[in-house]
This record gives sequence, C-alpha cells and structure tokens, in this order.
Amino acid sequence: MVSQEQRRRQLAREKFLRQQQRRTEARRKARLRNSVIASVLGVVVIGSVALYTTDVLKGDDDKKTNAGGEVSPSAAPTSKASDPCAKPAAGSVKKLSWKKEPAMAIDTSAKYTMKLATTCGDIDIALKASAAPHTVNSFDFLAGKGFFDHTKCHRLVTSGIYVLQCGDPTGTGTGGPGYTIPDENLKDKSLKGDTYPAGTVAMANQYNAQTKQGRNSGSSQFFLVYQDSPLPPDYTPFGTVSEAGMKVLKKIAAAGAQPMDPATGNTAPNATVVIDKATVTKS
Repeated sequence: MVSQEQRRRQLAREKFLRQQQRRTEARRKARLRNSVIASVLGVVVIGSVALYTTDVLKGDDDKKTNAGGEVSPSAAPTSKASDPCAKPAAGSVKKLSWKKEPAMAIDTSAKYTMKLATTCGDIDIALKASAAPHTVNSFDFLAGKGFFDHTKCHRLVTSGIYVLQCGDPTGTGTGGPGYTIPDENLKDKSLKGDTYPAGTVAMANQYNAQTKQGRNSGSSQFFLVYQDSPLPPDYTPFGTVSEAGMKVLKKIAAAGAQPMDPATGNTAPNATVVIDKATVTKS
C-alpha cells in the first residue's frame, strides 16, 4: 500500500517532469521560431541571413515558412522616435498572383531605374539589368502591375545587419507573387569580404547556408542596406540606392524598430513606411 508520503513524492516528481517537458517544448518552439526568423533580403529581404544574422532576409511567396532566420538577432527594439513619415496615399494592396515567372521583356543592354515613392520620401534605385536580368525583369513586370503599390516595408533590422525589407503585399514576411526567380549576380564586385555595402538593394530568399538548400527561391521581397552589413554572397544584388534615397533610408532607420512580433518574427520599423507607388523606367 502506498503511503501518503510516497504519494506526495510521486505527485511532486510528476509535477517536476511536466514542468521540464513544458520547458523543453518551449525551448524547441523558440529554436523553431528563430530558425524561421533568421537565416536578412531577408531580411527580409525579405532569406536566411545565414549566419548569425542573415536569416532575417528570408522571403516566402507561398507561406512555406516565415521570412526570417536562424541565428538572427533580428532587429533590437529601439527607443521609439516620432514618426518621420507622412500618411499613406489612398488605395489598397492588390491581391495578385501568377503561376510562373514572366517572360523576359526588358532590354538587358539598356539602363533601368526603379522609383519607390514612399510615405517617407522617394527612393531611387539604379537597376543592374545586364547582371541580374531575371530579377530586373520581374520587378519591371510587378511594378507595371501595381503589385508593390500601397505595401508596407515590414521589417527593419538595426543590429548585426542594417536593412529595410519590403516587397511583401501581406506585410507579414510570408507573401509574394506566386513564382520564384533564379539567384543572379552573386559574384558582384561590390560584395567584398562577405559584406553588402550601404546602398545595395538585394533579394530576400529561402536559402539555408547550413543545409545548402533553398537556392533560386527569390520572389518579390527585397532589402535595402542602409549601412554596411556582414552577409555572405547569397542574396542577388540587383540595384543601388541613390544618394537622396540613402537619406530617406537613414531617416527611417533613425526612427528605430519595434520589438519582434512573436506571430510573424518581424521587427517592423517605427516609421510608417509604405510604398505608395513603385515605377520602373527604361532610360
């Protein structure tokens, strides 16, 4: 017959085991969440900012995983400054999706620029059509369809790497156009010493540097580097921000980032960064 003391000890052991199981499960969920938050894009943008911070750039067009990372500290929450940006223009995000990459329609020998008319100011980007034709062609197509119009830039990373990630119509880090494009220009001469220099515009993706899986998974999410950022050459660099555009990016960064949203893994900018209109122009 079990004594009262033995029963008490048994119940105490069972309670302890349940607590340990809950803690183990919590740690497992935290590791899983972080692996989905870090990998820089994307960021996001967006892919795996692969490394200690790179998974912040993951992007996903069909909700396969959240845009995030593995070891990424994501953005450290910063003290909230006053919002330096204006109210978004009237209008709503279009719900658009395609089954495959658009046919090549750009002239790779020509010069193209992309203008992001945002609530925080215009960001002009010189596009690298000859070095990243699939990427530039996709942006030309999507901008022409109004895909980016009224979309929020959903992630600002202010620690480890320094990027603003945009291009997701859902604003969660999981959206895209329904198709993917190949990685390009990963040997760009600007990418020296595993660093993406300030002013670089590159694609977020789902590449995981540890498993070597997820190549050619870029879609619509991209990131803009506002300060030199240590990243491996895994994210297609396809444009360079103008001097005036860099001032806008730094204004956004100066306003800081919000604490990480546990549901999405995003650290949204404190500034209200909305792309009112995206336009690609051939010159």
